[in-house]
Amino acid sequence: MAQEQTILANVMKVIEAYKKGQLGGEKMPEDENPGYPLDSQENYLYFTLPMALNYQRNSYKLWESANRSANNPEVSEIFTPQRVIEMTEESLRDKLIKYQVALQPNKQPLIWRKLCTTFQDRYAGDVRLLFQKNHYSVNEIKADMLSHKQDFPYLSGNKIMNYWLYVMTEYTDLELVDRHHISVAPDTHVIQASLRLGLINETEFNRSDVQQIVAVRWEALLQGSGYDPIDVHTPLWLWGRSNFRYVD
Repeated sequence: MAQEQTILANVMKVIEAYKKGQLGGEKMPEDENPGYPLDSQENYLYFTLPMALNYQRNSYKLWESANRSANNPEVSEIFTPQRVIEMTEESLRDKLIKYQVALQPNKQPLIWRKLCTTFQDRYAGDVRLLFQKNHYSVNEIKADMLSHKQDFPYLSGNKIMNYWLYVMTEYTDLELVDRHHISVAPDTHVIQASLRLGLINETEFNRSDVQQIVAVRWEALLQGSGYDPIDVHTPLWLWGRSNFRYVD
């Protein structure tokens, strides 16, 4: 219990440093966007499709690429599922690599097309209907996507799905009835921060299921703290990028 209190106290220091702007983050990756109306179909698609390609790469560069694509009339149709489905393989590849939205010219266009097919076939090309169908519940959304995992490549992964849900609540008008069920979204920086804080040990850090361990630990630690697990993601992410400053 004493160790948990120490960890929690240090987490509060990280959050305080974040609120003071000491960790950076004045501009987050997703701030790079076309400024669509928050409630629009275009906005929901913009913050959904690139997320599936947001692995093992610089997030800032991904969203810069996405924004440039959205603002180029010759390329912007990659954000319209019906148009993507109608494109040839070569055309889709060319549009996705033009500004490097896709870095893997063979694999990533397939991911993009599959997601577009899913959204077109199941939700008439409108991501908002996914949330409506699942009663704006994190638990229902996760269960739905995980039961059709092959239809949501990469987007249904543990880390990306939770972070995507968080981004949607920040950059669209989406309100989820059980936001506290969005996990901390344990990416590399969050996992390293968890080790630094003592929430996990070196052995756990090197385990293949470290993402699940981290998610469970953060949920337990933050119970009764007034913070949801996803609330600490950005402070921890920036803290890791700052080389763990401001906390002893």
